[in-house]
Amino acid sequence: MKHRRKLFSLRNIYNLPASDEIFVAAMNANIAFHIKHCSAYAEILERLNFDSNTIQDIHSIAKIPLLPTSYLKNNTLLSKPYDKLLIKTSSSGTSGKKTLSGFDKSSALCALRMVLKIFRFHKMPSLRRTNYIILGYQPDKSNQTATAKALRRVTILAPKKKVVYALTVQNGEYQPNIEGVVKAMADFAKQNRPVRIIGFPAFFKMMLDELSARDMTFKLHPKSKILLGGGWKSFFADEIPKDKLLTMAINTLGIRRENFKDHFSTAEHPVNYVSCKNHHFHVPAFSRVIIRDVKTLEPVPNGTPGLLNLLTPLLSSMPYGSIITDDIAVLRDGVTCDCGIPSPYFELLGRVGLASVKTCAQMASDFLKNI
Repeated sequence: MKHRRKLFSLRNIYNLPASDEIFVAAMNANIAFHIKHCSAYAEILERLNFDSNTIQDIHSIAKIPLLPTSYLKNNTLLSKPYDKLLIKTSSSGTSGKKTLSGFDKSSALCALRMVLKIFRFHKMPSLRRTNYIILGYQPDKSNQTATAKALRRVTILAPKKKVVYALTVQNGEYQPNIEGVVKAMADFAKQNRPVRIIGFPAFFKMMLDELSARDMTFKLHPKSKILLGGGWKSFFADEIPKDKLLTMAINTLGIRRENFKDHFSTAEHPVNYVSCKNHHFHVPAFSRVIIRDVKTLEPVPNGTPGLLNLLTPLLSSMPYGSIITDDIAVLRDGVTCDCGIPSPYFELLGRVGLASVKTCAQMASDFLKNI
């Protein structure tokens, strides 16, 4: 895995052309490792007549067989024993089915390098003690979701003074902590120290609505930051445009526009995408993004919407090198964003309703179930 170590040690994290060669080498090494250590994955590639010798340059990585997230929610592929993994996670399981994922030691070390590099680039680390409001789950041994663990891990970027959670465990079940969050916001606003609000956009809107209903406005410390991630999911009826949500935050919390960040990652593809000043998810050197036609799965040109295909050689624990989601997205050239980051960026447009649209990714998932 020397190629992976080299890739995740790169300094210029948004210079994709300079990392193309090492990325291809790392992907080939990752595929070879999983073929050797995961017989189910090796069988999938064999049934799909995949020849790893065809992956010679960055353009040919599109030929790497795709694993649909819908398939991974029903089938766990392991290259190392799950009970031996250093970190174990699962997807949120909104549909009732969860993808098991996790990091062995070497994957975790690469992930740590990645997190520090990406968040340092976006000026998130701080040595100043910080108050946190986590708009998500209080840590509990019963909750192994990647989302819950990611929310907790973000607090390593600045030392904690106090942490308040929007969902706390009461009598063995998660319950909303509305009064606790409102009180914490009032208390934190009086202190001369930064506040970091981290979590789901739907929960963030709920918090802003609650503060507005109580006629409460604040002017948080100028170093305060907001980091939101994840979709609206079951709260889709309450979804509002990002700019409107940001305007609400500015008016209610006095937060600076440049201190508002979005974050994207998945259990199956645990690469961190942090938004630029224009709220775009630029692709870092540690991954590649391909947009594919919904019906044929063929790559489409930049600017054309399609299914989101995410690639990375990060995990040696599971063969999730190339996964395809049911997210509809569009990839755009980096030059169309004036933030200064040169790499392409993707925009999430929504999700495919598989009940009404039979995507090629879903058909691929159905095919793999029969292998």
